[in-house]
Parts: sequence; structure tokens; C-alpha cells
Amino acid sequence: MAYETVLLERDQGVGIIILNRPEVLNAMNYQLVGDLDGAITELEEDDTIGAIIVTGSGEKAFTAGGDIHEQRSDQHRAPEELAQRSEIRAGWSWHLASCRKPTIGAMNGLAYGGGGVLATSLDMRVGCERTVFRFLAAAYGRLNTTWTLPMIVGWPIAKELLMTGRHVQADEAYRLGLLNHLVPADQVMEKAMEIGVAIAGHRPESIQGIKMMLTEDIGSTWRDMWSREKEYLRQMENWTVEDSFTEFLARRGRD
Repeated sequence: MAYETVLLERDQGVGIIILNRPEVLNAMNYQLVGDLDGAITELEEDDTIGAIIVTGSGEKAFTAGGDIHEQRSDQHRAPEELAQRSEIRAGWSWHLASCRKPTIGAMNGLAYGGGGVLATSLDMRVGCERTVFRFLAAAYGRLNTTWTLPMIVGWPIAKELLMTGRHVQADEAYRLGLLNHLVPADQVMEKAMEIGVAIAGHRPESIQGIKMMLTEDIGSTWRDMWSREKEYLRQMENWTVEDSFTEFLARRGRD
């Protein structure tokens, strides 16, 4: 399927989503959010894809965040239309975070505001010297990433970054764990693909099971985590190559 504001590619079992509004630093307008959501769904449903990479076009930005110009014009829309658009905008980050296939950010540039939301909704991130984070919601009287950022950098650091909105340069982001890998700019996609191809080469029920276990076990006791892993392994004994992961989850009542 063709999209207006994102490019979708497939390579060696890896789906690649490219945010494609370089003239405005890949700012996330309503169209881009919808296209991103659609591309995620398309790749989730593609059995040939084992991992997903999200990156930005151009050399400056992963994404500069929300489209400020569109948000200002939204003030003139009817209340019911605003409510619908707001619901769609709010849902994409959960869809991305809960996507059953592993997601990798190829952080080719700055990630401000909504870019930080997108980045922290991914499973892992590869950055370069141009990668800079800013979590800006508090500056606009809003809040976000309170459910993702602490899981990555810990509570004290998350509080500081969310409350100050300061710049987080690439070397600090790597030290804090915001970036899994820090490589030269011309190697970002190469490294992201290396990870994606390695993941896609393994059995999907194991890879997707790992992601599901880690996500669903947040806040569980250590004993419960062990028990659920054993339960999952017992269910896997009945796996066949023809099974789909959706059917597998449905049998367990987790769909």
C-alpha cells in the first residue's frame, strides 16, 4: 500500500518505515500519524516480516515532533472533528509500543517532543552524533512519555528530562540507555539493519513471545514472571509452522 507521508520498504525480512516530510523536519501531522499507524498494521500482518525499523528522511531529524502549524489551525475545527483527530493522535504511540513485532529506531537526527514519544515507544534505538532528544510536553502545559521513559532510563532521570525539557545529546543518551548503540551517522541504518536481520532470522513465536512476556510482566512478581514463561513454553510445544501468532494468542485468551 502507498502512503502519503511515509515510505514503506521491505528488506531481508525487515520492514522499514521512513517518515517522509523532510521539508518540515518530519513533523508529525495528522496525515503522518495515520500513515505511520497504517504502516505498522501492514507490517504486523505480513508474515514475511520479523522486525520493523522506523527512521526519518533527510539528514537533520528523526522527527521534530508534532506539527505546530497544523495544531494551530485545528483550533478552528468543529469540536466533534477535533475529538476524533485527538483520539487518533493519542492511539498511535500505544499501537507502536504494543506492536507484537520488535521495533528499532534508526535515529538519524533530532527527536523533539512527539519525536521523543515515538522513540521511547520503540523497543530499541540506534543513534549517531546528530541524535538529540528533548521531551517538551511540560513546556506546552501537557505531559507524555511518563509510561515509557522511566522504563528506559529509570525514575530519577526520567523526572529530570520530563520536567526540564533540556537537550539530551547523543553521548549522554547512549550513557543513559536511550540509545542501545551510538555509531557514525552514515552507519545508523546499517547497524539497525544488522539488528533487524538478526531478529528476523529467529522463530517468530520465540521473538514475539519474549516481547509479550517482557511487556505483560511489568509490575509482576518475579515468581509470576517465571510461571508465565513456563506456561508460554508449554503452549509452544503445540506450535506448528502454519500457526499464526494471532491464533496462538487467541487460544491463550490474550488476543
